[in-house]
Amino acid sequence: MSVEWRLCGFRRQIGLLIFLHLVADMVGGQIRYSIPEEMKKGSVIGNLAQDLGLDLKRLRSGRARIVTGESIQYTELNTDKGILVVNERIDREQLCGDVTPCSFSIEVILENPLELHRITVEVLDINDHAPVFPNQDKHVSLEISESALTGTQFPLQGADDMDVGQNALQNYVLSQNENFILKQHANPDGSKYVEMVLQKPLDRERHPHLSLKLIAVDGGTPQRSGTVNIDITVLDANDNVPVFNQSVYKASIMENTKIGTNVVTVNATDADSGIYGLITYSLSKMKGGAAEIFTIDESTGAITVSGPIDYEKDRKYEVRVEARDRGGLTGTSKVVFDVSDVNDNPPVINVMSFSSTISEDAPPGTTIAILNIKDADSDKNGQIKCSLDRKLPFKIESSLTNYYNLISDQFFDRESVSKYNITVTATDSGAPPLSTSTTLHLIISDVNDNAPLFEKQSYSAYIVENNSPGTSIFTVSARDSDWNQNARISYILEETHISGSPISSYLSLNSENGVISAARSFDYEQIKELQIVVKAQDGGSPPLSSNVSVKILIQDQNDNPPQVLYPVQTGGSMVAEMVPRSADVGYLVTKVVAVDVDSGQNAWLSYKLQKATDRALFEVGLQNGEIRTIRQVSDKDAVKQRLSVIVEDNGQPSRSATVIVNVAVADSFPEVLSEFTDFAHDKEYNDNLTFYLVLALAVVSFLFITCLVVIISVKIYRWRQSRILYHSSLPVIPYYPPRYSDTLGTGTLQHVYNYEVCRTTDSRKSDCKFGRAASQNVLIMDPSSTGTMQRIQIL
Repeated sequence: MSVEWRLCGFRRQIGLLIFLHLVADMVGGQIRYSIPEEMKKGSVIGNLAQDLGLDLKRLRSGRARIVTGESIQYTELNTDKGILVVNERIDREQLCGDVTPCSFSIEVILENPLELHRITVEVLDINDHAPVFPNQDKHVSLEISESALTGTQFPLQGADDMDVGQNALQNYVLSQNENFILKQHANPDGSKYVEMVLQKPLDRERHPHLSLKLIAVDGGTPQRSGTVNIDITVLDANDNVPVFNQSVYKASIMENTKIGTNVVTVNATDADSGIYGLITYSLSKMKGGAAEIFTIDESTGAITVSGPIDYEKDRKYEVRVEARDRGGLTGTSKVVFDVSDVNDNPPVINVMSFSSTISEDAPPGTTIAILNIKDADSDKNGQIKCSLDRKLPFKIESSLTNYYNLISDQFFDRESVSKYNITVTATDSGAPPLSTSTTLHLIISDVNDNAPLFEKQSYSAYIVENNSPGTSIFTVSARDSDWNQNARISYILEETHISGSPISSYLSLNSENGVISAARSFDYEQIKELQIVVKAQDGGSPPLSSNVSVKILIQDQNDNPPQVLYPVQTGGSMVAEMVPRSADVGYLVTKVVAVDVDSGQNAWLSYKLQKATDRALFEVGLQNGEIRTIRQVSDKDAVKQRLSVIVEDNGQPSRSATVIVNVAVADSFPEVLSEFTDFAHDKEYNDNLTFYLVLALAVVSFLFITCLVVIISVKIYRWRQSRILYHSSLPVIPYYPPRYSDTLGTGTLQHVYNYEVCRTTDSRKSDCKFGRAASQNVLIMDPSSTGTMQRIQIL
């Protein structure tokens, strides 16, 4: 790394230091630390938290960090201890060159609230470099004429020591000789150069060659030095030194001038003639990067550009030109180059602070990012305008010099726009202008500002009775336009009571997916519908919710067979209906009355004659269950008639019940008695058949007179009733007695009623007239009594 390059870096650092100093004055006081260069990584620079008066918790909560704007991060902030430590090797010579004092500035940024502190770190020089002469082989050759006059000066290339101050080059020492003494000079920039001065004429015949040593010594501890050997060849007389026509040449060049461009030509003359008047040009030792930027034609003195010229690195170059004749005499001059700026640097955008996520309820004016925008060019070329690429709810405001705040300009709505890609463009005022863009990706975080919504105000669901517990009935679903936890919906069943029992004993609700399930098996005959309220609640804080009404209708299933109310089926006695032999066609024998506790078509009953002793004699009404004669009763018809009637509902599949109706076809009670006695004997399976016959005859004899009167009365009464029903034009439809309380299939009636039924063809609009309890003649055959028939009057 050359001294010129380090000088450029030093100047850049000086410019940055001045800028940071100005900004620091606008923000707050500065803290200054002094450290020696070449400290080990991790070495403590200072207790930053203590010096700034900050608490360690504040450093962590504020996400304290260091911003330098340079590619090399020399320092690091340990937020756990609040100390500033060395992060990278600090070479003072690389950082500042020969400028002193050497320092660099850093910025400590804290957030919430925003704080900006300026820290200046001064790097102290240590004597880590010895003076070095530019000649790689440490050998200098001079040719001096023996005619050189006393006092003639011979400039020597000085040594270079990258240290500064006391550690820098302090003195030159020339080895002891009788011809030359050493004379030291200082340049305007503080550097030193030396000349050998001839104090005694040379004598080529005595000493054609001289060997001297030039020692450069610094002032450090321990002291360092550099040595170069000077070999002098004594020539014949050359008594005129080349002289330049100008002591100082000045030229102006644009940065980025093409390589090979001729910028200035120097000219020197020598009064000598012959070979002593021939001059060659060369550039003497140059600091910084000038040695790599300019070259000179040794014959013509034309200086051309041989390297890149950057205004931002060096704004002025100074070079020394030497004109040497063949006699070894040298004349010098100086060339000063002023560099003009060209707009060749686009603005540089550094994001100092950026919150990639912002809440949607953040008010307008909230700071999103802090940007540091610089342009290395000068004047108009470095003037910056900052803008956004398109219409966005943000704006740019300038806070400090080269600092810009990106702030919100209106309220956000995450449900409309969940993220923004914000492109910030910085444009300078050069011609043509240069610009730089950076894109910030901002995510809008959700706030629980939307309640869950159902698609409908109410829902209806259906379930068939006799379901299995756990059967899914219906699924409610709500949506929440919020995000993440705020949109996580839980479903809650509002607590109500049905028939004194909590709704949870009937239904269950899955809180995650909204599935409503049956907690028990439903019976349509007990519950026909359930009204519930489901609440959808999100997971926000505080949570938001909405309700929906759900009506669950229990659908009937054909799970109940018809129940026969009349005739009553008894276990021990046989009930028979008496039909006189004089009965005409259509005579009403009896009526089968049945009910079905199901509903709808599951309760529509039909009656059919399944079996009969004589199918040609009786028929059953399909809808009303009336048993009537379909022909004239004749004397040939058997007294005992057994009918099997099946009652079916209209369900799918249908259910049925069977009733046995015993009919006695006879005009007199004895005839009925004899037939049914035989019938009873057929059903009795007993070895003592004779005993029962004798017992039956005894009973009949005892009750003969009483039974005769009863039979005659019953016959007359039934004949009158049958004639009334036969001539009636209204159909008779089964009716469920209001005082029938045993609906679970016990098969018994608490009371027997006679009804006058007045029905229209539309049974739903029919009227029923309930009559008082009346007597009815029924023949009961007791199988346990041999040959005995009882006549009872049922009230």
